Amino acid sequence: MKAIRQAQTRNILDAYDRGDISYSRMNELFNELSDKFAIGFAEWYEEQILAKGDYNMIDKPKKELLQIYKKEQNL
Repeated sequence: MKAIRQAQTRNILDAYDRGDISYSRMNELFNELSDKFAIGFAEWYEEQILAKGDYNMIDKPKKELLQIYKKEQNL
């Protein structure tokens, strides 16, 4: 997963450097990537609490939750 996101990021930057996409299009693409990440995190968090019943997640700091998510997703 991490390699895929890195490749996507590199492809977007390369396309911008070549002049194949505009700055605004580059921002749109990065926003799409960040939206996918945010939705994935939200789904993971919901699953931890609702599906697995891990209510300890509620009390953890958000930064810690993000680190757990990234580790589990190999990001």
